[in-house]
Amino acid sequence: MTTAIRSRNVLFLCTGNSARSILAEALLNALGAPRLRAYSAGSHPGGRVNPFAIELLEKNGLPTAGLRSKSWDEFAVPGAPPLDFVFTVCDRAAKEVCPLWPGQPMTAHWGIEDPAVVEGTIEQQQRAFNAAFRALDARLRLFVSLPLESLDRLALQRQLNSIGSVLSDESFAAQTLRRE
Repeated sequence: MTTAIRSRNVLFLCTGNSARSILAEALLNALGAPRLRAYSAGSHPGGRVNPFAIELLEKNGLPTAGLRSKSWDEFAVPGAPPLDFVFTVCDRAAKEVCPLWPGQPMTAHWGIEDPAVVEGTIEQQQRAFNAAFRALDARLRLFVSLPLESLDRLALQRQLNSIGSVLSDESFAAQTLRRE
């Protein structure tokens, strides 16, 4: 008899929920399924997903249907998906007072520079989005490789904090995480 692995819910937070957190949601839903289910939200959602984020996700073959800019309040009410992990991907949201998440999910800060604030040519803006995407991809690949079922809470927290220091798509050999 096989034991089913419990799916875990992950929430990515940012201020506007238009770029970084949206990229992380789409990436983790592709990389982590069916073990991990990702969501994203913002403390002050802008109401729309950045078109560069949608373009980049589609270019990388990732689904964009259902992606929307939403408030983190949706995840702090009865009936919301129970959260196992909450990751802030922008410095501003990390410094804000977050809602109390039911179930005491594990948290970590994985700050990424905001590609949505880059001004300049379309190419410069696309490069900024590509850099954010690569950094998130590197971190999320490390996250999905963690043996979540076998790490105790303290060891897992150390791993989550360590992943936040991975800056980009540097070689994984150079960015090794100690296995606890």
